Amino acid sequence: MKLKIITFLFILKLVPVMAQEENNTTVKPVDTVALKQVQVDAALKEKTTPVLTDQQILEIQKATLETQKEAERIKAQAEKEAKAVEKEQRKLEKEQRRFEKRQDKIADSEKDLIKTKEKLNREKERLEKMQSKFEKSKRKGKLSEIEIEKENIKISKQQIKIQELQQDIDKTEKKLNKLRG
Repeated sequence: MKLKIITFLFILKLVPVMAQEENNTTVKPVDTVALKQVQVDAALKEKTTPVLTDQQILEIQKATLETQKEAERIKAQAEKEAKAVEKEQRKLEKEQRRFEKRQDKIADSEKDLIKTKEKLNREKERLEKMQSKFEKSKRKGKLSEIEIEKENIKISKQQIKIQELQQDIDKTEKKLNKLRG
């Protein structure tokens, strides 16, 4: 309902405005012959170009050729510089990859060194436990000669294993120092 009222009021306002519109157009006579003559004169002015002598044409051609040569030289120089920049960029990227690879190797060596040291500590603790257990059993007199020999062999093997781990640690430290330095 409101919509109908609003449209009705809009139409009431619009109709009087349209009714008040005036046409104040006056027709002026146009001289078509004079208009055509002006258009022809303008066309003639556009079509007439100055006549150039052979020497002027040669000079223009030389200037154009020199401009083209200069443009080619500039283009070649720009391409050369672009190639040099690209080459330098590849070189820097390659150096960056080498550095990252070296850093990864150092990190791996440090990780291996830590693991080997931890293993060495565990094996030393194991050796101490074996020796203390062996000494305790030996004091109590529970072991026969054969069992004593077997325990001595086990202890010797454990000592050899510890020595090998120590050699691995030394080797890894040398490798790490070489990578760092």
